[in-house]
Order: sequence, then C-alpha cells, then structure tokens
Amino acid sequence: MSSTERSLCQIFSFKDCKASPDPIFDLPAQCSTPTSVPIVIDNGSFQTRAGWAVPEAEFQLPQLVFRSVAARSRGAARSDTQIGNDIPNLEPLRWLLKSQFDRNVVVNFEIQELIFDHVFTHLGITTEGSVDHPIVLTEAPCNPLHCRQMMSELLFECYGVPHVSYGVDALYSFYHSNTQKTIPPTHTGIVLSSGYHCSHILPVINGRLDAANCKRVNIAGSQAASYLQRLLHLKYPGHLASITLSRMEELLHEHSYIAVDYQEELEKWRSPAFYEQEVHRMQLPFSSKVPGGSVSVEERQERRAQQLRRLQEINARRREEKLQQDQERLDRLLAVQDLLDDGLFDQFHKSLVELNMDSSEELQSYINKLQLAVEQGRQKLLQSDGVDGRMEVSELEQPIDEGDGVALIDPDFPEDTLPEKAANVAQPMLSVAEYHQLFVGTERLRCPEILFQPSLTGEDQMGLMETLQYVLARYTPEQQEALVSNIFLTGGNMQYPGVKERLERELLAVRPFQSQFKVTLASQPALGSWFGAKAWALEHPPVGGGTEGWISRQDYEEKGGEYLSEHSASNLFIPMKIVKPVPVRSLEASITTQTLGDPSPPPPPLPPAAAVVSTETPALTPSSTDAADVCTVTS
Repeated sequence: MSSTERSLCQIFSFKDCKASPDPIFDLPAQCSTPTSVPIVIDNGSFQTRAGWAVPEAEFQLPQLVFRSVAARSRGAARSDTQIGNDIPNLEPLRWLLKSQFDRNVVVNFEIQELIFDHVFTHLGITTEGSVDHPIVLTEAPCNPLHCRQMMSELLFECYGVPHVSYGVDALYSFYHSNTQKTIPPTHTGIVLSSGYHCSHILPVINGRLDAANCKRVNIAGSQAASYLQRLLHLKYPGHLASITLSRMEELLHEHSYIAVDYQEELEKWRSPAFYEQEVHRMQLPFSSKVPGGSVSVEERQERRAQQLRRLQEINARRREEKLQQDQERLDRLLAVQDLLDDGLFDQFHKSLVELNMDSSEELQSYINKLQLAVEQGRQKLLQSDGVDGRMEVSELEQPIDEGDGVALIDPDFPEDTLPEKAANVAQPMLSVAEYHQLFVGTERLRCPEILFQPSLTGEDQMGLMETLQYVLARYTPEQQEALVSNIFLTGGNMQYPGVKERLERELLAVRPFQSQFKVTLASQPALGSWFGAKAWALEHPPVGGGTEGWISRQDYEEKGGEYLSEHSASNLFIPMKIVKPVPVRSLEASITTQTLGDPSPPPPPLPPAAAVVSTETPALTPSSTDAADVCTVTS
C-alpha cells in the first residue's frame, strides 16, 4: 500500500468509556418550597433520566442519566446491588445484569424499585418513608393496565407520592417539538419512535393518540448491536473476546449511518478506492512489547546454553531408562539359557516359544547384542558423569547406535539451537497493530438498515416504512394528508446520519404524485422525551385535586391502580368491564317462587340481589371502545 493510500485510511480507537458513580446531590432550595416541585423521570429501556421540573438554567438538563440495569450477585444483600453508573464496566458483569423491562414494558418491579431508590437518593430526597414530590413518569405506548396498576401501587404505597402523571415518551418529545414551534395543542401528525428494544408508529389526531392504529415493530438498537456483533465475530474469529456488545453499541452510535439508497450505496463499496476511503479501522487494545524483541546477545547465548543443558539432562535420563530396560531383558534371556545348561529342555523350549525364538543360536545372538548395548550404555553414563560433569557437543552430533533408538537428538541437529539470522536478509515485518484492527466497512450501513429491512436478521415482520404505509392506509385521504404533513422522528435509535433523508425518499416513492409531506427530526432525539415531560409539568402543575393529567392519592384509592388521567401526551384509558354474577341461592329462591305462584300472570322481575349488574369504571376516553381490547373479569 502506498503512502497516499495509507493517508486515506481512517483509524479510530474504541473509547471504552468507564462510568463513574453518580453523585448524591443536595436538595435544591427551589425544590423545598411548600408546593413541592415535580420530579421528571424518563424511564427508558436503555437509559433512565431524572431531574427537577424547575425553569432555572442550572436544571435545564437531567441531573441523573444512567443505564437501566442492576447487578447483584446471588446471595448478596440488597444494599450491595449496583445500579447504572455504579457499574464501571458492564462487560465483566453482563451475565449478572438485570433490567426491569421485557422489551419496552416494565414487568420486573423489584428492579424498578431499586431504580427508584437510586433516583430519589441521588436527587437529595431525605424524607423518611415517603417522597413528598409529584412524579412525572414515562410509560410504553398502549401500556397494559396491569403494569400501570403495579407501578401506581409501587409509587403510592411504597413511596407515598402525592401525585403521579403518566405519559408516552415519544408523545412527550412530540409535545416539546410542537411547543417550541408554537403549534397549537390540537395538532395532528404521526410519530416514528425507535428506542433500544422496539420501534413505534404513533398517529396523533387532534392532539390525542389514536391507540387503535398504533403499531409496534420489534426491531431497534439492541437488535442492530447484536447483528453487528455477529457479523464481526464471523469476520474476525480471532478477536471474539474483544468484540463486546458495549463496543458494538459505540460503533453504532458513532460510526454507522443509514443509506439513502441501500443498493446504490452497496455498489459504491465495491470500488477499492471508495472502500479505502470510507472503511473505518477500529484499533483494538494490544501490547506493543514483542516477546524476545529487546533481548541482548548475552541473554540469547545464555538461553542457548540452558537449552543445551536441558537436552543433555533429558538425553541422560532416557539413556538410564534404556539401560535399565536392556539389563532387565538381558537377565531374562540369561535365565532362559540357564535352563538349557541345567538340562530342563521342556521348560527351555517353552520359554523359546514365549520369546518367539526358534533355536538356542538365535537366543545366544540376542544375548550378545544386549550385552554389547548394556556395555555401551554404561560407558556413556560414565562419560556424562565425568570429573567435569559435562558432555561434549560433538558427542551429541554423532549418530547413535541402533540399540540406542530412544535418543532425542537427531544426527543432523545443529550445535546452535537458536541460529542467528543474517542481518542483510529482509524479513517480513508483522505489524501487531494491524493484526488488532477491525475493518468496519459495509457493516456501517448494513446494521442500521434492519430498521427498514428486518429480514436481514431473519425477522419475519414489516420494516418501519412498510408499517407506516400500513398505518396510513387505515385513514381517509384527507386524514393522510394531515398526518404526513407533520411526521416526527424521535428516539435514541433515530440519531443515525441520513435517517431523515431516507424517510423522505421512501415517502416520495409511496405517496401520490405531487402530494406534500414534511419530516422533522427531534433536535435531541434521546433527551426529547425528558424535555417534553418537564415542559408539560411546568405548564400543568398539580395544584389541588382533579387537575388534568394528574392522579392523586384519592384517585388511586377510589378508582384503582390502573386508572389513568388522560392528557395530550398520555395513553388512552379504556377501563375493564366487571360483570357481577347472579348469586346461586337468590336465583333458586326466585325460581321456586315463580313455580308455586299463579302461572298466568307474567313472572315478577328478579330482586336486585339476583340481577346481573354490569358496571363500568368511568373513563375519560372517546366513545369508540374498539381502540383496544376490553377484558371481561368475573368476580
């Protein structure tokens, strides 16, 4: 490779950022007023963000941002649990990591309680047994009632919070964007949100979520990171331990992009010049110290002398073993010959058969050879055990007798076991740094592409654009025009360069001729939901009871944990129908009365205790109940 080509190569190093523990803040003076300031918690499946809903500039950003994971060894105490940034490196403890999420829905409330403990402690809340601040908390679109019930029970019963407000993270980000643009609250649009586990298409009609037409795609950042890890494992099987999931997430966040035209971009990568210019070489950690590279001449001579001594010791030990074996075999043959001398011919011939010999002459020939081999072996041992206690190197170079077949040193074995290479001979240089480099080429665009083509990973589901087209097809042409005029992209997995241009190109292909549409990307896709929740809390403070969007302790006790007070960025609350069955004894009594009485008049109505009563919890929802499934519960 020429110097010009080498200058085009882009070599990057993995940051391998180590998290530092979150500090424990003091309770701000603005938050200790008689009217408690709300705490805004963006409960994301990748990161948790928490802070105060106050307008001061110092609280503009969330004070706590950490990974939504907990690590606790089996049998360890609750206080020994590590949360988020308390874990400096996730990889050694990845097998211990637990999250409160199953995809994007909270199901493990034990871990969720640990997350809340971490948040409240580090925000400086020191009140004993309760948290005297309202909570603004994000939840998944179309969150199951049971999950909301468990969350409300945790916040009201365990922490004693005065008010709680639930909202969808993507809708909070949409609300924040529209507030900055001074768009009226009765806005219409469609939100495309992609996070760590799932992606969502959320249509908003007149400022409220249309839950009946919301769709979820189970492809997001975690699947892209796993796909990239599999690709690089296949490409570099020698660096399996170094290709960790944390490094793959870093590659996705900082080195990947979405191609506007995927097939055309792949054709560009076929060009060697384009490949050398665009490939990112990721440098893995390595040690530049080569074994033996800085060894002096004296050290090399000493190593050769040690090798010779080891060979001599091994040779002497093998000769002793060989001499002992030959002596034992010679003693056995001499014992057989003594049988012949003593006239025991039957035993002698039987012993010859066992030795696979035919005559006494053959026996005598073997005895002579063994006596000669034993004598030579003794002489060699005596030479090795001489006065100076060393063996001449020339003896090692001489061929050994046939009887001494166990020698380790070949007749052509050189005297210098580590020969010096000539200085004028050009040796191929092995660059250790290049060996520890990952060439990330087409993987930069192949992994984010699974958002639009999940089939690349073997997933049998629609991509983001196909799902958007399916959702739009459920509306009238007039509603479609209103929806596509305000397409909003948000979520941490929407930070790839080129995602907005890709959506515009795809929409241009599927929308009617000369139709208008507008795609907007959130200014901060990862933090937009927290900013939107904070802005909503500042505009809708929980003053007194019955305020829109807030659930008070009284609402929780009267209407149940699954109750939701709706607002512009929340889910729809569709209550469960509870059917009270007819008591068996009352029904039998009414039937007996009808049988004994006059059959001519019409039967009297059932008493109130025996009637079937259908009650429904009041809901702040539109009249259409087909927006979600209605569960029938028999008490």
